[in-house]
Amino acid sequence: MAEERIAELKVEGMMCAACTSAIEKALQNLDGVSWVRVNLGGETATAKYDPSKIKLVDIEKAIRDLGYDVIDQQTVLKIGGMACAMCVGAIEAALRKLDGVVDVQVNLAAEKARVTYNPGMVGLEDMKKAIIESGYQFIGVAGEETEEAAEKERELREKDLSDKKRRIIIGFAASILLMAMMYIPLHRIIPSGISTAVPNLMSLLMLVVSLPVFVYVSHPIFKAATRALRNRTLDMDVMYGMGIGVAYASSILGTFGIVLTPDFMFYETAVMLATFLTLGRYLEANAKGRTSEAIRKLVGLQPRQATVLRDGRQIEVAAVEVMVDDLVLVRPGEKVPADGLVVEGESYVDESMITGEPVPAFKAAGEKVVGGTMNKNGSLTFKATRVGKDTVLAGIIALVQEAQGSRPAMQRIADRIVAYFIPTILAIAAAAFVYWYFVAHNTLLFSLTALISVLVVACPCALGLASPTAITVGIGRGAELGILVKSGEALEAAEKLDVVAFDKTGTLTIGRPDVVDLFAWEMDERKLLRLAASAEKPSEHPLAEAVVRRAKEDGFDLLPAEQFEAFPGKGVVARIAGMSVAAGNRILFDEMDIAMPDGLLQKAIGYEEEGKTAMLVAVDGKASGVLAISDRLKDSSAYAVEELKKMNLEVVMITGDNPRSAARVAEKIGIQKTLSEVLPEEKAHEVRRLKEAGGAADSMAAVSGAMTALGEALYWLAHKATSSGAGRMRGCFRIGPAAGRRL
Repeated sequence: MAEERIAELKVEGMMCAACTSAIEKALQNLDGVSWVRVNLGGETATAKYDPSKIKLVDIEKAIRDLGYDVIDQQTVLKIGGMACAMCVGAIEAALRKLDGVVDVQVNLAAEKARVTYNPGMVGLEDMKKAIIESGYQFIGVAGEETEEAAEKERELREKDLSDKKRRIIIGFAASILLMAMMYIPLHRIIPSGISTAVPNLMSLLMLVVSLPVFVYVSHPIFKAATRALRNRTLDMDVMYGMGIGVAYASSILGTFGIVLTPDFMFYETAVMLATFLTLGRYLEANAKGRTSEAIRKLVGLQPRQATVLRDGRQIEVAAVEVMVDDLVLVRPGEKVPADGLVVEGESYVDESMITGEPVPAFKAAGEKVVGGTMNKNGSLTFKATRVGKDTVLAGIIALVQEAQGSRPAMQRIADRIVAYFIPTILAIAAAAFVYWYFVAHNTLLFSLTALISVLVVACPCALGLASPTAITVGIGRGAELGILVKSGEALEAAEKLDVVAFDKTGTLTIGRPDVVDLFAWEMDERKLLRLAASAEKPSEHPLAEAVVRRAKEDGFDLLPAEQFEAFPGKGVVARIAGMSVAAGNRILFDEMDIAMPDGLLQKAIGYEEEGKTAMLVAVDGKASGVLAISDRLKDSSAYAVEELKKMNLEVVMITGDNPRSAARVAEKIGIQKTLSEVLPEEKAHEVRRLKEAGGAADSMAAVSGAMTALGEALYWLAHKATSSGAGRMRGCFRIGPAAGRRL
């Protein structure tokens, strides 16, 4: 019987004495629980239990089965030094031994452990100690990254890669030298007297050359193997260590004629094997580093500082210190530090990282703002509603981290095989020796040869490295192309992909507004554009920036604007070269009593029906023309769609545009199916509907700048995936099948 433990659980939902009685009765009926006390006032349940008969998670389940909830905490720990599935098992076992740990899930590729625990029984220091005592590195807690911590982690990774690279270079150089030495005619170089006196001279020379190199290159492998044996686990490092260790040890025995003959010369083999194993670890670590860049870039969207209004004063605090219901001031050019509701001020906020829409959204009192988005031109005061790990951006980061750490079925099979592979090989090697020596009565030399051959040949380099390397390299390459893979299963299922859903704005289009057409009414078009751009130059509105950019591209020198006045949501008015110039929408024209000729009005309506924004321009109170502003299609979009069709993929476009405008865009690039007038928050639902439709099932990809749509698709592609032509787009959808073939 193991020593009994005491668990104090925080229980939510108890209302009366009957609730406490129900919980006490349920827990006392559990085999292994010897004593129970429930405190209604403190909302706690204390139980003494035998961990050899019942686990803490079973006690919590019994409480939850009654309709109550047990409040546990969850944290994600960053761990270094893991190499294979057996390392995962060792860490999980070490953490589960701690009193109060309910559940542990370790992701090898992400190098993180998600731990659910009872904070009243165990803390982070206990977990840190358990990880370090197991022989692994405790790097920190995910989600609490600072610039200093990120820089330190980057330095550690670069130092590790540099160390591996040195070992690889030295190992390959020594291997080549050792193989060359095998063909050197020593009898022609060294006097015959020495050759006769020292018949094993070549073996001794190879020992002298290989020994320091072998020790240097294989040291991390033997260190990891020792750690595994200390933790009573047989992992891949143990097998690697046995393979290269036996090869080198047998070479030494053969050199000095101890049991084995000089025919057992594996010096170059042992060094080469150790070098190849180090190369595999280097490629894996490098791929993990590239994949982690996607996380670091998302984390970089989070602001470091925030201005909080407390007691009528503006206080600068770290963004992580912002609390729910705090009033937060965001100045022009600053990032929003938390999710919340605007209570004062008006401004345009760039939300492209969430919605994919290139045009900043206008925010006023009552509007929602999202943490990580960029405030453009006005000051906003908002009330924080979600902070820290509860924000939309934090949720996106967690989603990506979880995806990178998932394992496909093929890798899970390989991990299970590893658990049985090592003891099986050891058993076969021992059986071979026993048979040849004790049953077949062969020589000791031959029996040892059989044992050594099994251990060396069975060194599971491919089995241990192929799966994680293929997955991490595939995901890392995808990250470079702007693709985020939802899970390992998605990567493996890529060959079954049959539907690609495109978000229009910023994906098929450039992602910024441009002047695509203009119409002058009783005025020269060049003069119209120059006056409109001069009036819009002081404005920070994205449509104003489009007009100014077009004028500069056409070579115009803009005139100074005087008496400039902006009307949010309507337009601007300014004096240019003594003329009064107004540029805006029909609301501005109505308020200024500017008459619209029928021809000009019909032209503006025609632009709007095509999905373009019509900017009306008036000079000295007279309507003078209209500018059509829209998001341009990328040059590569039509070709990309054509190439995807050649891959037998159905292409769908999802957009917030009206049906007529959406149809025109789809027709230009060859897309037959469009889903129009879809709001950003509804895109995830539309992707889900496509999955549920006949034939699509789970095999689809979402190509979008809108984070809200991505959770329902197997593949997520950001703007970068389509910004460099069809070749990059095609490459994105070939990553999965390529990784599958490697597996």
